[in-house]
Amino acid sequence: MGRPRAFDEDEAVRAAVTLFGGRAYDGVSVDDLVSHLGVHRNSLYKTFGSKRGLYLTALRRHLADDVGPLLDDLAGAPDAAAALRLVTSTDLGLLLLAITERAPVDEEVAAEVNAALAAVDRAVADALGVSADLATAVTAAALGIVLRGNPDNAATALAQRLSPRT
Repeated sequence: MGRPRAFDEDEAVRAAVTLFGGRAYDGVSVDDLVSHLGVHRNSLYKTFGSKRGLYLTALRRHLADDVGPLLDDLAGAPDAAAALRLVTSTDLGLLLLAITERAPVDEEVAAEVNAALAAVDRAVADALGVSADLATAVTAAALGIVLRGNPDNAATALAQRLSPRT
């Protein structure tokens, strides 16, 4: 009979979200995971199979814990400015890194990322009452705003452009 797990898997995955979200997949070594998560190397491999296995688990947790609530919040957004502020103020660090670093080389990551972006696009379309194409452009602009910094001013300016003129 094996020994009981000496670590909290949920805590380890949350810590992995933070670590991968701050340093990207290639910026995190197995030694980093072992030291930051407080998990023995053998336990990490036994539980997650590999660094990639832990990464996928962390990405899915990020999508569920950060992107999922964003979708719910977007449903209640009263206008374009509020919707954009929601997107630009949500911690999407791991998603953005996954889009740029892992999705181009990992089909499973690409599928997760594409499903999440499609869900955000649908939520934006519903919140703003715009076409799918315009929603995709708004999502892309919002994510670009996050990457460039200064999200409050840029999101407000974009929202003003999207709002109907009275």
